[in-house]
Amino acid sequence: MGALLEADAICVTFGGLRAVDGVSFTVNAGEIIGLIGPNGAGKTTIFNALVGLQPLTSGFVRLGGERVSGLKPHRVAQKGMTKTFQNAALFPDMSVVENVTTAALLRHDLHGARTKAEAVLEKLGLNGIAQADVADLTFPQKALVEMARALATEPRVLLLDEVMAALTHSEMDEVMEVIRGLRAEGLSFLVVEHHMRAIMALCDKLLAVNFGRLLAHGTPAEVAANPQVIEAYLGHGAVGKEAAHA
Repeated sequence: MGALLEADAICVTFGGLRAVDGVSFTVNAGEIIGLIGPNGAGKTTIFNALVGLQPLTSGFVRLGGERVSGLKPHRVAQKGMTKTFQNAALFPDMSVVENVTTAALLRHDLHGARTKAEAVLEKLGLNGIAQADVADLTFPQKALVEMARALATEPRVLLLDEVMAALTHSEMDEVMEVIRGLRAEGLSFLVVEHHMRAIMALCDKLLAVNFGRLLAHGTPAEVAANPQVIEAYLGHGAVGKEAAHA
C-alpha cells in the first residue's frame, strides 16, 4: 500500500526568501509523524502549504494518491486533510458545540453536524463544556476545542500545530492517549510540537527541519542523536533530560 500523504520537493518562496526548500516526506495510514525544528524553521509554513493555505512555489502534495496541491483549503479538507491552528482560530461569540458544529457542516446537514460535534466533544472529554462560550475558556481548553473542530471534518490526515503548548504533564498525557486512540481507528497525524517529551513518546518517526530544509528523518532516537539536529535545535543533553521524564 502506498503512502497516504506525499510531499514531493515542496518549496515556498516569499520574495527572495525560501521558507520551505525542497522538502519531501511521506505519511502512511495510521502513522504519527513529528515535525521538529527551531522557531522560524518553516514548520508552520509546511503545514499551511499542505492544506492549501499557502500556495507552493514548486513541488506537489498528494493525498491518497490524488494531487491536492493547488486546491483551496476547504477542498483539501473535503479530500481528508486539515490542520489545527497554533493560536486557536475559534469564533469567540459562539459556544464550544457551535464552533465544532460549523466544522462538521463540511460533510453533514445542520442536524447531522450537531450530532457529529457532540460525538467528537464526548470523545475528547469536552462534553462538560459543550455549552460554554469560547471566550470564557482557558488557553488549554481552546487548544482542545480547536482539535475537536478539526476532527469534526472527518480527516484521514490531521495536522496538529502545538496543541500541547500550554498543557501540564498530566493534560499532555491525556491528549497523547486521545491521539493514540484515534490512530488505532486509522487516523494519521503530522505533529508540530516543542515538547520533546511528547514527541519522543508519541511519534513513530520524526522530521527535523531548519531554514526550510529537511535536516534528518527517522525514528525519534535516530533523529535525536543526529549531530546536525542537536546543533540546530536540541542542544547537547536536551533529549536525555526530556526523555527521562517521558
